[in-house]
Amino acid sequence: MVEDDRAIRETVVDLLKDEGFSKVSAVRHGKEAITWLEAASEMPGLILLDLMMPVMDGESFLRAVQVHPNPVLRSVPVIVLTASRRRTELPGCVTWLDKPIDIERLLQLCSEYVGPIEGTAPLSSEPLPPLGAR
Repeated sequence: MVEDDRAIRETVVDLLKDEGFSKVSAVRHGKEAITWLEAASEMPGLILLDLMMPVMDGESFLRAVQVHPNPVLRSVPVIVLTASRRRTELPGCVTWLDKPIDIERLLQLCSEYVGPIEGTAPLSSEPLPPLGAR
């Protein structure tokens, strides 16, 4: 996860770990994400990316990834998380999630891209309030 807002970053990481996604990492901005990815022993199955961040924003991160010499890095799917209602085609972006984040949709997308998590309880049939509305 690439997100500058500490509360959102920590909440999403905790949520994903609680739901059985054990290999979740988070960084504060695009430049930190590039550094982390270059040092990683294996590429993530999915990147959750905020667009509006300091140092290197989400669009700059996506452009940097698309020209990165590691072709595996270029193939990692990215879900953009944003409060902005502006939608543009972004290289590597497979879909958008609006903030506040719909938790059920986030978990559904993570399962689609990373695979089902074994040994976790099924998602509740009761809708959860969006992050930030708790």
